[in-house]
Parts: sequence; C-alpha cells; structure tokens
Amino acid sequence: MLTQAPKGTKDIFGAEMASWQKMEERMRALAKRFGIEEIRTPIFEHTELFLRSVGDTTDIVQKEMYTFTDKGDRSITLRPESTAGVARAFIEHGMFNQPQPTKLFYIAPTFRYENTQAGRQRQFHQFGVELFGSYAPEMDAEAISVAYELIHSLGLRNVRLKINSLGGPQCRAKYNQALRSFIGENLSSLCEECQQRAQKNPLRVLDCKQAHCQAVLKDAPVVLDVLDTECKAHFERLQSLLTAMEIPFEVDPYIVRGLDYYTRTVFEFVTDTIGAQGTVCGGGRYDGLIEQCGGPATGAVGFGLGMERLMLTLEAQDGKPVYAPYRDVFLGSIGEAGRTKAMALTYQLRKAGVLAECDTVGRSVKAQMKYANKTGARYTMILGDDEVSKGSAQVKEMETGESQEVSFAQLETYFKSRKATLK
Repeated sequence: MLTQAPKGTKDIFGAEMASWQKMEERMRALAKRFGIEEIRTPIFEHTELFLRSVGDTTDIVQKEMYTFTDKGDRSITLRPESTAGVARAFIEHGMFNQPQPTKLFYIAPTFRYENTQAGRQRQFHQFGVELFGSYAPEMDAEAISVAYELIHSLGLRNVRLKINSLGGPQCRAKYNQALRSFIGENLSSLCEECQQRAQKNPLRVLDCKQAHCQAVLKDAPVVLDVLDTECKAHFERLQSLLTAMEIPFEVDPYIVRGLDYYTRTVFEFVTDTIGAQGTVCGGGRYDGLIEQCGGPATGAVGFGLGMERLMLTLEAQDGKPVYAPYRDVFLGSIGEAGRTKAMALTYQLRKAGVLAECDTVGRSVKAQMKYANKTGARYTMILGDDEVSKGSAQVKEMETGESQEVSFAQLETYFKSRKATLK
C-alpha cells in the first residue's frame, strides 16, 4: 500500500500535467481580464464554518466531510468547498471596508469522502470565483459571464447554461411549505433518505438522483411560482442582461444546487459529452452568508468548477492530450572538460531564459543524442577538448541538419535571435 495512492486520489504528471498547467494559465489570464484577484485560503477550517454555511442537512455535511479532532481538541475539517473559507477571509480581514465590489478567485484542492467515479475524486480541484458587495443582478450576470467565457475559451462544445431563482428567505419559506405538502402526499413513494430529508429541509429532496424519486418529483411545485415581486424583478433583469450580453440560457425551475446558502439566482453549465447530463460548473447568489458567518450584510455571488470533470469533458471531446517535450538546445559533451563546460553553459543559458539541457548521467555521445531527441531539442552541440580550447562549437539544427559555428560568448544571442524560447 505504500506505493499506491489512497483511493480517490491520483498523481498528475507528464501530458496531463501539461494540460493542467495550460488550463490554469488560461484561468488566471481570464481572471485578470475581469479584474479578479487570486486568494489562497487554508486547506482546513474550523468544522463549525461548514456546518453554519453549507448546511447540516446537505450530503456534504452529513456524509462527505473529512473531519478530525486536532491536538488542541478542536474539530477541524478539510475544506469540502471553498466559498465558506473565502467568506471567512472576507470577514476576518475586513475586506468589506474596501471599495466594493471585492472580486476573488481560487484554484484549490478540495476534499469530499464520496464514491469515486470518472471525473469525481475524494481529493479534487476547483476553480472558483466569488464576487462580494452588490445585491444587483448585474453582479449575477458578471459571474455567469466569467464562467461562460472560460468554458468557451477552453473550447468546450455542447455546454448549456441553465438558470433559476430560489428567491429570498420569505419565498423560500413559502416554497418549502408547498413542497412539504406535495412530499407529504407522496412520501411513501420516495426513498428512505428522501423521507428523512423531507423533515429537516424539503429542498434537499430535489437533489435525489434515484430514478423513481425523480419520477415522483417531476410533478412537484416549482419555486418560480412563489417568487415575490422583488425576486421576480431580479430574475427578469438577469435574463435581460444575459440576453443583451448574448449569453444563451435556459430557465430550469428544478435547479436548486446542493448547498443551503444559495438565495435568488442559481445556475449550472451542463453537458452530456461524458454520458448522462452532468454539471461542468455551478453557482449562484448567497446574500446571507457573510452575515450568517459574523460579518455585515453583504450581497455576494459566485461559482465553482471541478477541474477534473472539466479535464474529462475536454478529453471526451478532443481526445487525450499528447505530450510533446521541448528544449531549445541540448549540449552534449565528451571528456571531463567538455562535461564541465557543458554544465556551465547550460546554467548560463537557463539564466538567460533559454530552455537548455545537458547530460548529467554519464551517457556516451551516441546515447546523449538519442536522449536529445527525446527531450525535443531543437538544436544540439557537442563540447569536447577542442571546442573548449577554441571557445566555440558547431550548433546543429535537428530538423534541417544544418550546422553553424557559434562562439560560447554568442550562444545566448544566437538562440534568442531565432526566437527558440517562443516555442
């Protein structure tokens, strides 16, 4: 077991790591365009934070959290989602005193004890955006536009945006009453877990994935029917904004999301690329969370995106990534003087931004050239006693076979002039 990763975790390297790095670069670049700053919060938080924010009737809290007691007899939980931690940081550091909005993003490892399957691990990674400081639907539209732009910049196809509104607390209470009445009439037709959920939080019943429960729930009342005037206007304004921004959407009254802190707008980007319809990205508004966690009343909206699921969707669409290693130059060597000079020049070139490599294993020249091919080197050169003495060597372009004598003093200029590092 010492040489096997724990169930629900995996190692990322090679071609997959190259794809992850490319994805993360695009995420950071996108966030910069939208004026969103990065935040990094602790991997673990006090358990109470998640009980209060996520909700003690959710699957996350009831079944999936990694919780332990530390040496100070404190209950600690590895973060099962990142919004609560970002909200805690917003309060703790007084970010609400700054000119609003506060716009933050994260790329973070996250932990949930759940059944592993394609695109779903016990340690997984999320990209998320949290926008604080406004109750206006314009902020909802901005959050959705970030997610929409990211999905399209990554080249994902056949992804649909679905939106809904859960209304405010009064709408939620009215809807819960209607839902309880419906569930009560159909309680015996639902699974045991749904029957238990119905007592504490009937909204969670709508999260059930069992087919026979879904068949019953398709006739359940919808929350849009009980929205008050203000919440209805908010939702209609959001739809007008998305239309003006040319972001296509569908209204789906059965989207409720799996966390208790959501209010008014909720949304999901869904695809069937990897089989049954799955959520690629989801989020919504959570106007009560900051106050609930001890801060001032603050409007907020955000979303989270599972990077493993996103990667799986891209692979299903375009195939697995092909790993193509690349180096600007490989400096081969013969003899001790050649090895020493090759090492020195390689370090010098690397400091200058040239992607250089040399032999550190003690291979023969023939083996060094084979290795140079494996590194994807665009150029090669061999350094021996003669080259060290005259201070220059033949630089060979691997693709054409052409060679040119270049002095060691001019190597940096030579490679930069050919824009080799822009590969």
